[in-house]
Amino acid sequence: MTKAIFIRNASQLVTLHGGSDAPRVKAEMSELGIIENGSVWIEDGVIQAVGTDEELAAKYANRLSEAELVDASGKLVTPGLVDPHTHLVHAGSRENEFNMRLQGKTYMEIMNAGGGIHATTRATKAASHDQLYKESYNRLNQFLRHGVTTVEAKSGYGMNWETELKQLEVAKELQEKHVVDVVSTFMGAHAVPKEYKENPDEFVRVLVEEMIPKVAELGLAEFNDVFCEHGVFTPEQSRVILEAGKRHGLIAKIHADEIEPYEGAELAAEVGAISADHLLKASEKGMKAMAEKGVVGVLLPGTAYFLMAESANGRKMIDLGVPVALSTDCNPGSSPTVSLPFIMSLGCLKMGMTPAEVITATTINAAHAINRGREIGSLEVGKKGDVTIFNIENYMKLQYSYGVNHTDTVVKNGRVVVKGGQLIEELSLS
Repeated sequence: MTKAIFIRNASQLVTLHGGSDAPRVKAEMSELGIIENGSVWIEDGVIQAVGTDEELAAKYANRLSEAELVDASGKLVTPGLVDPHTHLVHAGSRENEFNMRLQGKTYMEIMNAGGGIHATTRATKAASHDQLYKESYNRLNQFLRHGVTTVEAKSGYGMNWETELKQLEVAKELQEKHVVDVVSTFMGAHAVPKEYKENPDEFVRVLVEEMIPKVAELGLAEFNDVFCEHGVFTPEQSRVILEAGKRHGLIAKIHADEIEPYEGAELAAEVGAISADHLLKASEKGMKAMAEKGVVGVLLPGTAYFLMAESANGRKMIDLGVPVALSTDCNPGSSPTVSLPFIMSLGCLKMGMTPAEVITATTINAAHAINRGREIGSLEVGKKGDVTIFNIENYMKLQYSYGVNHTDTVVKNGRVVVKGGQLIEELSLS
């Protein structure tokens, strides 16, 4: 049982109420449910009341002395931010590839020469469980300082059972020990290992018949993802991998149409994936199919920015009715960032989204992209007490004043874990 928390007098309280059953689409993405001079009462880790400060002060008048008071005067209060696509658990960095790209090398050229995913795979294979845990734990600390309270974490830097298992076990331990919630995705199909380069179908068989059943049996992941891209996995191979995951109870996700049009968006709709991610080159046909099936488009403008590529057409997707979410795609090769607020700014500047839409895309729609829409992503009675408080007075300033971490206070499961931009170590971390 935790002490009640009373967050008071927010300049703007962004509630996003009413979006728990399905992700928001079209004009709904601009409906933030703002309460001026708003307040939230949290108890036992759960939101108990949301309204104006006057309403809640009257409702809890006899209990105000019991609660921990958090003064949000002049500040923006939102649901805890949700990052629905990360490669959190990995070892090594690839700053040398950054320099290669600046000299004109493409992402696929670097990967085919043994860099890219393969470079991180080598580093992750060589790392111990403890090393991976410590490095990933520190990354979670950085996410938390930027207002993120839930992240999705993919495996995929092993491409053999031993290393994939190690990544998934580290993610599980992080979920148990770190205050940030970690939602796991199995992504053994991140690339074709070099030893299977001449026979990729055999690696697909290994994934389908050996790895996926073990992941499901051990309960180490909720989702199953595949990199559907020319030179990686074909749409046909991707379909086989995703359908195999579904047979074992894993929800389908897909890296789709990132580098060239490859009918990944269409495949996402066909197999009923919960999300299709990247989508820089998605066809209009694919977008419409996703909209019809309610597949969340998880867009990653930081990746396009870092690879010096044209961003996905977020404006068009929203106008077509695709529910859009945003993510950092935190990874060592194509998006080495933990700043979801910076990604919001890129959503506006590079993809034609409005400030309101990017708030929706990093809260309730991001929650739906990882099957958590009924638990997090909005400030509503009965949801987890996950709240981020920014030291700015309105939501538009969050994207306008870019490259600055405005996070002041973070409440996770009804506990203050960041205060004044700093971690409260005795409460949350070691």
